[in-house]
Amino acid sequence: MRTLSIGKIRGLQQITTGKGTFVIAAIDHRGSIRSMISPDEPENVTYDQIVERKQELCSTLSPYVSAILLDPEFSAAQCIAGGKISGRAGLLVSIEATGYENSPRGRITHVLDRWSVDKIKKMGASAVKILLYYRPDMPNVAAKQLDTIREIAMDCIKQDIPFLVEPVTYPSTPGVAEPAELRSRLVIETARQLTKLPIDVLKAEFPGDLAHEHDENKLIGLCRELDAASQVPWVVLSAGVDFETFARQVEIACKSGASGFLGGRAIWQESMTMSNQEERLHFLSTTVVERIKKLADIVNTYAVPWYAKYGLKADGLAAITMDWYKGY
Repeated sequence: MRTLSIGKIRGLQQITTGKGTFVIAAIDHRGSIRSMISPDEPENVTYDQIVERKQELCSTLSPYVSAILLDPEFSAAQCIAGGKISGRAGLLVSIEATGYENSPRGRITHVLDRWSVDKIKKMGASAVKILLYYRPDMPNVAAKQLDTIREIAMDCIKQDIPFLVEPVTYPSTPGVAEPAELRSRLVIETARQLTKLPIDVLKAEFPGDLAHEHDENKLIGLCRELDAASQVPWVVLSAGVDFETFARQVEIACKSGASGFLGGRAIWQESMTMSNQEERLHFLSTTVVERIKKLADIVNTYAVPWYAKYGLKADGLAAITMDWYKGY
């Protein structure tokens, strides 16, 4: 059984609900948000436009979630300085550079230039997150990605801050979708490999395809396989599906061992196409807030507390002696 240090425990408490579950809004998109705002001319979207949209999202959603995931370039410091993050919401900050190195072996992730775990801890964030593309059936590039995770994980241990990892599968042949069964195997095997490392939470893709598989028992079975494969608490990501699909994914996942969700575009993507700020803010404060509340209700009903995955109880997260601080 893994043991958790006091700083990691506190960080996990800061990004979860009182029940120990994750209700987290992701707003750390960078390249993709330009295309959402202006599909025809994404290169013309300005820094100020992106910051404005992200601050709108943050100020509207942060009172209703356990935490917000932000990026360092357009939103983390900007939302803090602008007073846009609710004091009750935890803060996760991404560490990766947007996009990836497209090598002949596969996709390689890099840390954002001049950004680091210690800077994320220094700014007062509760946790570090990395997104990386991963294929367990491409061992050479997988080894490189695992080295990156291992290095960041060691930094997170040194800084005593939780580390969330978001692996995303991708087609071995560009533009050719993988069969659903293969993709399920990749997602589950990815969880098995990555959670052998000293990470704290897995942000996982839903392992089934609701468009083609309508038997909920089979979908629950796949999620339970994912749960068994993961050595750490896991949450489901949204991957830009429509909201109703995501809500069903969250329910199935939480019935099968997940500890909540960390979702982005599925919750708020329509607002990015609205050029009128008044219209956007109305949509966010009504439709999007109701979506968050619905997802939170699902999580509250079905999700497993993060500490249960570690075999712990809410009132016994670590054994503390009187002189614990001497060796901390």
